[in-house]
Amino acid sequence: MRALQAQACDFLMRDVARAGHVTGWMQAAGVQAHGIPMNSHLMPEVSAHLLAATPTFHFLKYVDGTDAVVQAPVKIVDGHWPASEKAGTGLAWDAEKVERYLMA
Repeated sequence: MRALQAQACDFLMRDVARAGHVTGWMQAAGVQAHGIPMNSHLMPEVSAHLLAATPTFHFLKYVDGTDAVVQAPVKIVDGHWPASEKAGTGLAWDAEKVERYLMA
């Protein structure tokens, strides 16, 4: 917050997993009074939805971390994350793929 008050940053980059999840994200998005553009960091499956509800959305950082364990990985189209019509994140885990990565 001090960086915002000092006008020492051009963008906010939130990591939904480290910033209080959805509630923390939405609280940060409430910093709109500062007019600072907001970007995501990791977890694009969740961040894409949160950025869609963020007035100062700037860009979605895409990391294909779930591609190896989901039934149908998201395909970026012309540089854009296509919105899912499914409930939640729109992803479905592939049990066989997940099993390969489990550790005893």
